Amino acid sequence: MTEQQLLIAGGGIGGLGMALACAQAGVRVHVLEQAPAFSEVGAGIQLGPNAVRVLHDWGLGDDLQAVAAFPDRIRVRDAQDGHTLGELLLGDHAVRKYGHRYATIHRADAHQLLHKAVWAHTGVSLHLNERVRSVHETDSGVSVHTEAGHDHTANALIGCDGLWSVVRKHVTGGPAGMETPPRFSGHLAYRGLIDWADVPATLRTSSVSAWLGTRLHAVHYPVCSGRKYNLVVVVHGQPMGNPQSWTHEANRADLLAALGPVHTDLAGMVDAVPEWKLWPLNDRPPMTGPYEHAQGRVLLAGDAAHPMRPYLAQGAAMALEDAWTLGRMLQPLHLAKKHSRAPDWPALFQRFANHRWQRNARVQAGAIRNGQMFHSDGMVRMARNMAMAMMGERLMDQPWLYSGPPNVA
Repeated sequence: MTEQQLLIAGGGIGGLGMALACAQAGVRVHVLEQAPAFSEVGAGIQLGPNAVRVLHDWGLGDDLQAVAAFPDRIRVRDAQDGHTLGELLLGDHAVRKYGHRYATIHRADAHQLLHKAVWAHTGVSLHLNERVRSVHETDSGVSVHTEAGHDHTANALIGCDGLWSVVRKHVTGGPAGMETPPRFSGHLAYRGLIDWADVPATLRTSSVSAWLGTRLHAVHYPVCSGRKYNLVVVVHGQPMGNPQSWTHEANRADLLAALGPVHTDLAGMVDAVPEWKLWPLNDRPPMTGPYEHAQGRVLLAGDAAHPMRPYLAQGAAMALEDAWTLGRMLQPLHLAKKHSRAPDWPALFQRFANHRWQRNARVQAGAIRNGQMFHSDGMVRMARNMAMAMMGERLMDQPWLYSGPPNVA
């Protein structure tokens, strides 16, 4: 069998995860990254037991242990008066229930551990300064033309090129101009990192702390093995500058004006941030069918297929689950072996799409609902707080989610 060649557009967490999973199944992978270097911006991300399970399956458990923090609980508090609304135990409790811990990690550290694994794999080639310009599919393969003027051909293509995906237009857009652009959520996320020594003493815990207020919420947790804290404050507002920019300088005064009076613990965390970055939250509506994942020899994964608001803390996890799933589907073909058979890429991608789209859509919809509840006011807020007081752990736990990824039939 001729060696199978796969192109992956995008070298972020989802793209590198996909490259590793497919290379481990014996496919020759070429990653096309538009940036001049493989790096990741942003601050912290949360990885539920479902995402941690994926990294362990890929042999990256020790690497994760070296750079992540592992919270003992999620504690939800009222942003105005500070009282506790509910708690969800993590740590050993999560291990007993789901087999793996809940991790919090700096995005750059997560990217680096995947990059290290991909770089060490002989089945992956990494190409920088290669932004996809156009995609052409034939009966036998896919060709990609980049803005650098280069042409790349392979048996199939996977678009892991994020929210503003170019590859997506080939799958869901049809004729030029038919693709619907991402939508702005009406929310702005202010992000900052705080050194451990600068965190208020009463808040130096290993917990994930969430604060719910009127038209706002905030989340903070340790990253970098506990040496730093990540703080995100989400408020209502309008984007400034280029909406496709991942970060830009934010005005502290604007944040404080949107935040208003809050509990002294939360105010102390906000005051401790040395530099704020602003992230306008964009997404797409929840997926409505497998056609949003795949078309012929082209597959979309991660944010290219199902960008989501961060209110279930599952954006990176779903991208990793996508990669794990395709890797599991490829494994039975034994592509690295002499007598393996070549996959029927369109059929394989369709099978993947049928398997993944509903779970991804459920997470997208759940994240939207969470955002509405987090920012609620009046009677809805009162009902939310009463429900949290009576059923906090049952409301916060997500067995259907944390026990994933679903097995591949």
